Amino acid sequence: MTTVAVRGTVLGIESFGDHDAPLVLLAGGPTMLSWPDALCERLAAGGRRVVRYDLRDSGESATADPQAPAYTLRDLAADAAALAHALGGAPAHLAGTGVGGMVAQVAALDHSEAFSALTLAGTRAVAPGPPDEDLPDHDRATMGRLFARPMPDWSDREAVAEFAATGASIRGDDPAAARERAARIWDRTPGTAPPVQMANQLGTVFTRLDCGPRWRERLPTIGLPALVVHGRHDPLFPLGNGEALAREIPGARLLVLDHAAIGIPDTATDAVAEAMLGLGRPTPATPPNPIPEDPPRGRRGGELADRPW
Repeated sequence: MTTVAVRGTVLGIESFGDHDAPLVLLAGGPTMLSWPDALCERLAAGGRRVVRYDLRDSGESATADPQAPAYTLRDLAADAAALAHALGGAPAHLAGTGVGGMVAQVAALDHSEAFSALTLAGTRAVAPGPPDEDLPDHDRATMGRLFARPMPDWSDREAVAEFAATGASIRGDDPAAARERAARIWDRTPGTAPPVQMANQLGTVFTRLDCGPRWRERLPTIGLPALVVHGRHDPLFPLGNGEALAREIPGARLLVLDHAAIGIPDTATDAVAEAMLGLGRPTPATPPNPIPEDPPRGRRGGELADRPW
């Protein structure tokens, strides 16, 4: 791991592969570890220089005051563009997960020259807070169980890991993977101050950001090849949010992970990597007048077929 200075701040980054084609992974936790190692390695093996990074106020990036961020969501979007430029070479494929996917949308809209493609995983087209009326909101029962738990002692590594594991169980994610990831995040967090731990573990910094103005109405102007990846059982941003993104971004393809909740499980690594690596490539032509024995679960509009991952 290393650091890169951009726009008056310092971002902690980790690279996979030594290829010329950059793929920048925008965190959603907000640390870089929200992007699984297995997926990063698979994308690098597919010929990409994969760079995942910590957002401001998290991990190994510069930390000021996560409780009162002196920057906006659009500053985070500009950071992504500046990092893409700093990597050199061709424009980067940008991918964002969770709230990082919101940043990625704004980055693609405000800094399109920096990017060659866009992947959005488990996110939605509006800022944190109540969604638009046509978008499904958080699952109330799940959110109630999550927020009913007492906060852990953020200076206690094992307590933080256990807190993450129980949260994953409630959300429908893998508790063992969440425990391991939380312990790694804790280990690489500078200091032990509760605000810093909270910023890393819960992404609370996003609830304090200025996320205006709205960007959903601008989505039809995105001209990049786009892929939307979404877990069918995501309780935080239910599937309808991903479906809306795929409808509103011209030509976007939708990959639904049938057995996933919020994260990208290791069992879906190959499917997600294949879709991301193929982004922008021409879709193979369908043979004329095909007569399949069983009607396939094929493409609907710009969507990829749903696959049972």
